[in-house]
Parts: sequence; C-alpha cells; structure tokens
Amino acid sequence: MTPNEILLPAVQAAVSELYGVAVEHFEFQATRRDFEGDVTLVVFPLLKQIKGNPAQIGNAIGEYLKNNVAQVKAFNVVQGFLNIVISDGFYLDFFAKVKDDARFGFVSASADGKAVMVEYSSPNTNKPLHLGHVRNNLLGYSVAEILKAAGNKVYKTQIINDRGIHICKSMLAWDKFGNAETPEMSGLKGDKLVGKYYVEFDKEYKKQIDALKSQGKSEDEAKKQAPILLEAQSMLRDWEAGKPEVMALWQKMNQWVYDGFGETYKRLGVDFDKYYYESNTYLLGKEVVQLGLEKGVFVKDPDGSVWIDLTEDGLDRKIVLRSDGTAVYMTQDIGTAIQRVKDFPDVGGMVYTVGNEQDYHFKVLFLILKKLGFDWADNLYHLSYGMVDLPSGKMKSREGTVVDADDLMDDMSETAQKISEELGKLDGYSDEEKKRLYTIIGLGALKYYILKVDPKKRILFNPEESVDFAGNTGPFIQYTYARIRSILRKADFDYSRPITTIDLHEKEKELLKLVSTFPSVIQEAAQNHSPALVANFTYDLVKEYNSFYQVVPILGAENENEKVFRTQLSKKVADTIEAGFGLLGIAVPERM
Repeated sequence: MTPNEILLPAVQAAVSELYGVAVEHFEFQATRRDFEGDVTLVVFPLLKQIKGNPAQIGNAIGEYLKNNVAQVKAFNVVQGFLNIVISDGFYLDFFAKVKDDARFGFVSASADGKAVMVEYSSPNTNKPLHLGHVRNNLLGYSVAEILKAAGNKVYKTQIINDRGIHICKSMLAWDKFGNAETPEMSGLKGDKLVGKYYVEFDKEYKKQIDALKSQGKSEDEAKKQAPILLEAQSMLRDWEAGKPEVMALWQKMNQWVYDGFGETYKRLGVDFDKYYYESNTYLLGKEVVQLGLEKGVFVKDPDGSVWIDLTEDGLDRKIVLRSDGTAVYMTQDIGTAIQRVKDFPDVGGMVYTVGNEQDYHFKVLFLILKKLGFDWADNLYHLSYGMVDLPSGKMKSREGTVVDADDLMDDMSETAQKISEELGKLDGYSDEEKKRLYTIIGLGALKYYILKVDPKKRILFNPEESVDFAGNTGPFIQYTYARIRSILRKADFDYSRPITTIDLHEKEKELLKLVSTFPSVIQEAAQNHSPALVANFTYDLVKEYNSFYQVVPILGAENENEKVFRTQLSKKVADTIEAGFGLLGIAVPERM
C-alpha cells in the first residue's frame, strides 16, 4: 500500500468529521525538495466545498492525520499546501515486503480477462528494415511488455505487406538484372538483396523517364508510359491471376526477405505470436460490406461503389468498395481486425503501432468498426509516433538512402567500442566479453534514446550522443546497474537478514519513496501506451541512487544494520533497474 492509498480514506474522514462534507477525490503530489515532507495535499480545490482560510484548513487536516494515522509522523503547511511526513516505519515495512519480490510492480493476468493484441513492425517485403522500423518495433514490443506487466494477456502480431506494385518492382528488377543472384552467392542477407533490386528498379525507371522526356513526352506522361513500370503493372496482374512462374518468383524472393527479417528481429530482441500476410488478408472485409449495407452503415452509389458518410462525426465520406467490386485498404483493415478476433476470441482490444501520417486512417477505421456494432471496437488504440530524423536529413528507400536497421546496430556497437576504449573502462576483459558488452551497450543506447521520448514526438537521432556515459542515456543507467552489481560481489557478509528498526538517512528514504512508485509507473505507462514513462522513471531512480552513493557509505558503514540495509537497498534498486529496462527490451551488464 502506498502513502496515497493510506492517506486518501484518512483525509476523507478528516474532511467529513471536521467540516461535515463528503469529498471523493483529493489532489496529492510529491513534496517539493525544498520543504519537509513526503506527500503534499493541495488544499485549494477544497475551497469549493469548505469555506475558510486554506492554511487553517490544512493545519486542521494535518492535526487530524497526525493524531489518527500511525504512519503520519509530522506535517507543515505552506500557504495552501499540506506537507505530510510519513514515518520511517512505513517505508521499512514496505521494504521488508518487497525486497525479495522479483516481480515487484508486475501484475499477473487474470485467467478470465480479455486480451490485448499489439500490432507492430508490419514491413513491406521489398526492402530491409530501416531506422523508422526500429522505432516502430521498439515501441510496439515495449508497449506489449508494459501491458503484460500491468496485468493484461497480450498477443504480439504484425501484418506483412507482401503484395502490390512495390513488391513486383523488386521482383521484376531481379528477373531482368539479377543473373539468378541469391543471398548465398552475394553474401547479402535476403532482405538486403531484394532491397538492392528495388533500388535498381528505380534507377532504370528514372533513366526511362528521362529518355521519354527527351522524345517530347511530358513528365506525367513519361512516368506513366515508362516500359519498366508497365512491365511491373503487368506482373502484378499476373500475380493476381495466380500465374505459376510469377507466384514461384514471389514466394522465393519473399522467403529471402522473411529470413532476413528474422535475423534482424532476433538482434533487435523483438518477437511475435502471430504473423498475418496481406496476400491472405487483402480480400477480407468484402463480406462485411454487405453486412454494413444491411445495417445502413454503408450506402451504395449509382456507380456501384460503396461508401460510409462520416461527415456528422467530423470526418468525411470514405469509400469501402470500388465500383468494380475491388476492396481498398480500409476494407482490408476492417476485415483483418474482425479476423483477429475470430482467431483469438479472448481479444478485447487492439493497439496499432503505426506512424502519425496514418492518424486519420485509424480514426475512420475505429469509427467504422464501432458503427458496425463490434463491442471490442471501444478498445482500439492507435499508437501514433513521430518520424525519426537524422542529422543528414530524411530517408528515401527507393533511392537507397535509408539507414538500414542492421547497419545501424553494427554502428551502435562500434560507437560503444570507441567510447569505451577512450574511457578505458574495460581493462581485464577478454575480446569475447568486450564484443558482447559492446553489443549490450550499443543496443541499450539505441533503444533507450528512442524510447525515452514520448511516442508522439519526432526524434532527431544522434548515435554519438546516445552512447554518452553521462546524462539521460542507456549506458549511464547500465553503468549504475553494473556498479551496484560490483558492490554486491564485494559484500563479504550475509545481507539477507531483515532490518526492521533503523533511522533512515534522508537519501535512503528518497530511494525507498521512488522504488515504491514503480507499480504505479507501470500502470500509468500501460494506460498511456508510453514506454517513455518507464524509461524516465528508471533514469530518475539511477540519479537518486548515484546521489545516495556519493553521500552515504554502503560497505564502509560503521553500523552493521546500516551496512546490511544499504546493501539490500542497493540490490533492490538494481533489481528495479533491470525490471524497468526489461520492459524496454534493454539488457543490463553484470560488469562494465
């Protein structure tokens, strides 16, 4: 139980007895550092129901709490703020209960509860994963882990965009220019090989456009009439018709990409419970259109196309079926959502991790599903995120200027190596240990730099800055964890025995207060779908621990009880760092 949970009913009772009014909600805050106290009650909102001077009201409630609540040691009032001092005994009791709890802050999912499906990654099979996909994957994976920790059953999924003209462009370029090149022959991962031919298509396409323009064609005419584009469009028609040789080529090249993606996902540390493929889902939803027509949700225009009018909801008219009977992306997304609930009947909500350029699409999708009457449609969430920029500017995959995810991870490890060697932190490590550590530090830096930012904000990614060993970075937090593990290795005494009576140092109390908020941070992060809340809590905890470490002797404490307690407290901080970073998909090193 937190101080706020103890104080809420006590303050309700105080207001009822002292002033004869019933108040359900109160505003509690952490007490500012420049005042004595642990929890602050903001008195001003009570003036709506209680007449009087806020300072006097605060004093009266404070006296009541001090006389009636064992955990309240003292109080002071500054204008309309009641600062409440919680007793050391409360924090010692709390610590005794959680110090050995490996799952402190985590809630087990109830067996009969509804599950949440989290979709992320969802790449195209014409190119390797890039920096934008990295943010998508890290966000989706972390939100799934946080939702799980908050007590939800979670399914991780993605829909792979494995059909369409962009896929045929890679296939056609490989068929024309590839000389039967394979990943084994080229030494390239399969996704990179296919991406290479996507770039080759664009190069040839531009040449043909220039040639047509030199013959007097307009830019628009040249783009539409370039022979290689016409061939790609023909290949797409052949694919839709199931032409055997086109299907065989499609299956072969897609498998190269899947194998390549699998390697990248493994390195990145993300996983999935279920894969969906657009080639299997693009016809889904067409039967739902008929249901929507019968319910009056959709209307058919004279040309046979089917629409939904959302103007009264502040949106616009949206097509769900073309006049020739073919589906649009919206139709497919409607059908896929319904199919997922059929596949996983316990799903009661879904999270879509998709960039903010699709904000409008998801507003429309969610509203259509609600109007169709699906109860789970009230629990759909678009985890919208901003673009990742680089100091060098935007990425363009068809021009081959993307930041490849594998190359980025390699670069992060190399940057970690360079900075570690400059700082001289790895004396006595074997080459294998160093290599493993560079990977942990480099990936930790990358993940933390991306996840510490609110998902909705755009990021300017700076690799050098992310691997700084000071400040709000992954390596800084990893280094503090490794420091604590070093302290625990040096502890040549039994620090497992309980300590129930001790006068807490101010720094010990601040650490305990912060650790005690970890469960609420997980719940808030789950409600807001924001790994940034977990990331920045972990940074605050590390800052507080380092302040404690600088001021308070741990292994050198003269009092045996203090030495044991401070070692236990250090271990709990390390466990909480590890748990918090685990929710972000970040590993922590034993030594650094």
